Amino acid sequence: MAETDSLDPKSLDQTIQRAQEWLLGAQYADGYWWGELETNVCMAAEYLLLTHFLGTANPRRWQKIVNYIKSQQREDGTWAIYYDGPGDLNVTVESYFALKVAGVSPDEPYMQKALAFILAKGGVPNVRIFTKIWLALFGQYPWSALPTMPPELIFLPSSFPFNVYEFACWARGSIVPMFVLSTRKPVRRVPSWAAIDELYPDAVDGETLVLPTPRNTVGWKAFFHAADKLLHLYEKLPAKPGRGIAERLVAEWIIARQEADGSWGGIQPPWVYSLMALKTLGYSTSHPIMAKGLEGLGRSFAIETEDIFSPQACLSPVWDTALAMIGLLDSGLPSDHPALVQAGKWLLEEQVFTGGDWQMKNRRSRPGGWAFEFENDNYPDTDDAAEVMIALYRTKLPDAAAKEKALQRGLEWVLGMQSKNGGWGSFDRDNTKGYMAKIPFCDFGATIDPPTEDVTAHIVEMLGIMGFDDSFLPLSRALDYLRSTQRADGSWWGRWGVNYIYGTGAVLPAFEAVGEEMSQAYVKRPVRWLESHQNSDGGWGESCASYADPSLSGQGPSTASQTAWALLTLLAAGETRSPATQRGIAYLASNQQADGTWDEPYYTGTGFPGDFYINYHLYRHYWPMMALGRYRSAQIH
Repeated sequence: MAETDSLDPKSLDQTIQRAQEWLLGAQYADGYWWGELETNVCMAAEYLLLTHFLGTANPRRWQKIVNYIKSQQREDGTWAIYYDGPGDLNVTVESYFALKVAGVSPDEPYMQKALAFILAKGGVPNVRIFTKIWLALFGQYPWSALPTMPPELIFLPSSFPFNVYEFACWARGSIVPMFVLSTRKPVRRVPSWAAIDELYPDAVDGETLVLPTPRNTVGWKAFFHAADKLLHLYEKLPAKPGRGIAERLVAEWIIARQEADGSWGGIQPPWVYSLMALKTLGYSTSHPIMAKGLEGLGRSFAIETEDIFSPQACLSPVWDTALAMIGLLDSGLPSDHPALVQAGKWLLEEQVFTGGDWQMKNRRSRPGGWAFEFENDNYPDTDDAAEVMIALYRTKLPDAAAKEKALQRGLEWVLGMQSKNGGWGSFDRDNTKGYMAKIPFCDFGATIDPPTEDVTAHIVEMLGIMGFDDSFLPLSRALDYLRSTQRADGSWWGRWGVNYIYGTGAVLPAFEAVGEEMSQAYVKRPVRWLESHQNSDGGWGESCASYADPSLSGQGPSTASQTAWALLTLLAAGETRSPATQRGIAYLASNQQADGTWDEPYYTGTGFPGDFYINYHLYRHYWPMMALGRYRSAQIH
């Protein structure tokens, strides 16, 4: 079939049926769906280093980690942060060091390739702060050349301009343990043969490793640089009267946020830093808190086979389940199908009715959201809540009263999380203090959680599906926010998916759901933008590189998930019979594998724009199902 041919109804039905059968077969016995969350090899390298730091190394598992890291190295000797991306200095340094600690000889040809790349990029002095911290923990970088954040900062109230709750929850969970590590400055020595002196250019010495002075002498960056110098002086004082109390409060803060599966925040960075901070404060690895943390990190979060060990950065069962249900519903599965009913019951059990850090900025709303993971009661998020509520609203459950209660509590919580500008962030309300990113520690990813277009659009879509229109003030404010964030070319930025195709693919279905007039010019502009970025094979794709270079928006090899997002946009705009839509549908049908799913090596999920990307292994499946199903429904109606 040529890419320009429209898909005949029988072939479309067969394509959808194969996809349904595959997804129904992938459902877990308890009712949920859960696919691998693939990121980069730092997860494995840091796990290996963590177990050395804690004294819990397992030689067999270390060998599996070595196998995994080697398998992910590219021909040029580097490791990247996303498939087919450029070599990344931070990931390559961490991988090289972990391999040496595991006993790999630096004379191995693949290690020599990595060494050449590292030195060509300026070596260790040019890596990010958190990579330098990993090296300092093992005596490979001087603690004195790193920023310091004393535990006394835990005393600062939430009303103070700088306090831990002005960080995004994912950054907060890493920064608080760092209060201990940056002041206690622990060092767990490695054998001399594991040292990485060769990763330093010859001209580098201790004097040149200090934090560079900002070029501008005014502004937040200069202010925090000066504050860091003062904190370093404070650390040299012989007596610090509040230190003991502060460290105890930090330990209590950390312990109070451990989840039932042993994690912190359901994600890897706070987890490993919390374990190391508690170890530094005297907690043994046999302590129940430590033992639970190590067990969960090494078991439930890891993919382990006979040959490899690969820890995941996070788990996504709630997100996967909600979107899988929507995909099946869109593709024509009856709303009372046993698989949907079972999944709906599971989602009802996952609703979070306990408090969390979100209450620091939202003290009025009752709990009622959903989190991304199996266990994450401290940090439910609005994006998951929106998709879960869409799935539940559209599914016929035997206990209608329980479903209605869940939806009402979820709606109350989501509406209470709306920010002042009308949009929604993911985990907190009005988490918008941009100056937090100017702190010397914060040269990694996103440090705040402001409202974003994609999250807001999913909530708008949810409100529309539940029957609200623009006479409802929260919805009216959200629509104003979305209109104000549209780019000149017609697209919208994507925070949690790559990138402008994802953001745009969230906004237009939201407009359609609330009854927006889809013939308006600002709705047609994204249609023209997508038509101009369709690939010759009929699909759409966009590289993670578009975050660093917006001129690359909408450009990249075609993928199943990004093609689906483009199609959801076109279908919402009423472009069912347009050549672009027909070619996109044909692309999905012709690239479906015999087993009913799609292949997608490219990373189309986003953790931290510019720093951390995700290949959700179920994105390649349920998003195309939505697009194919909505296309068929539009043809019928």
